[in-house]
Amino acid sequence: MRSYEKKGMKNMDYNMLRDLAIIVITAKCLGIAARHIKLPQVVGEIIAGLLLGPSVLGIVEQSDFLTIMAEIGVILLMFSAGLQNKLSDLLKTGPKAFLIACAGVFVPLIMGAILFMAFYGVSPWGSENFYKAVFTGVIMTATSVSITVETLREMGKLSGKCGTAIMSAAIIDDVLGILVLTFVIGFRDPSVKPLQIIINTVLFFVFAVVVGILLYKVFRKIDQAYPHTQRLPILGLGLCLLMAYAAETYFGIADITGAFVAGVVLCNLSDSGYIEQKMDITSYMFFGPVFFASIGLKTVLSGITPQIIFFTVGFIVVALLSKIAGCGLVARLCGFSSRDSICIGVGMMARGEVALIVAQKGLNAGLMDAALFTTVILLIIVSSIVTPIFLKISFGSRKLISES
Repeated sequence: MRSYEKKGMKNMDYNMLRDLAIIVITAKCLGIAARHIKLPQVVGEIIAGLLLGPSVLGIVEQSDFLTIMAEIGVILLMFSAGLQNKLSDLLKTGPKAFLIACAGVFVPLIMGAILFMAFYGVSPWGSENFYKAVFTGVIMTATSVSITVETLREMGKLSGKCGTAIMSAAIIDDVLGILVLTFVIGFRDPSVKPLQIIINTVLFFVFAVVVGILLYKVFRKIDQAYPHTQRLPILGLGLCLLMAYAAETYFGIADITGAFVAGVVLCNLSDSGYIEQKMDITSYMFFGPVFFASIGLKTVLSGITPQIIFFTVGFIVVALLSKIAGCGLVARLCGFSSRDSICIGVGMMARGEVALIVAQKGLNAGLMDAALFTTVILLIIVSSIVTPIFLKISFGSRKLISES
């Protein structure tokens, strides 16, 4: 028995412990430094990953283990975000959030396709370049709600009117973006059935409502019988992981959507704040820094040509402005003030894990050249850094106007 245990321990790669230690310490140090210069901590944590990754120092390499840790980090972050919302606010902003999300998909989709055609030529319907142009727009549709969530939480704006609208719209945005991706691949690959994805999406939300009502009643009884005990956060974490698993495995929906729904299911409990507090300890100390640092670790700045550089600059500018213009304009039409509309548009422009998933799927399907994958990475890094900064400026300006 002992020899078997020694053999198993001998095969274990202890380098992952070293990498985790370096990531956590560096991310937290730079996060604190960012906070001292009035920037959100996530900015420092992303820069930490960029410095540690292959593009600069090359101390830490991206691995399957770190990818899993980062995925758990974003799942916990989305679960906490769901806990901090009120179901009544989500239902109230639902129709408006849907319209904002539609604009956040349609405008970047069109602008992205036009940008690709401007660089690589206009192609007829059904041609290879036509699908690549449309796919360029599809990448731009994705919104990284996790970056915005962390920034809004630092500013105490997550549960406000703008924060709730951004959260709801971003979740719907990702679902619509995945649907668009499926349609594009479906038109190019007859083996994929877009109608099945639509059915799965509807079934997931029906499943979430039915199961959510039942589980809420169970958790409410547990909360009443054992208030403010650790069994509630533990069971809540289990629900989060199961919902994330069910969403991804059985319905083809992003796991972060399932985690967010799990948080919404429990957000009306008396001890929802206690559950969120316990989740935040784990996320803040470990999984969160690993996730945000992993964005920088994925960046490789090799093999970039002048044409790709110019395309990348245009890609980033169009991706950021199209979200602000599309989401901000529709938010204004939905009755939000001008300042609130700008905050919503800015909050929707970050890209992250969903954009990477979309890009990877397109790469595998032949809808994107490998040389352009770095362009997507750079968009994620730039948007992840500037979104928290612009969000802080937008909310700060709105505060100054309200006080004057």
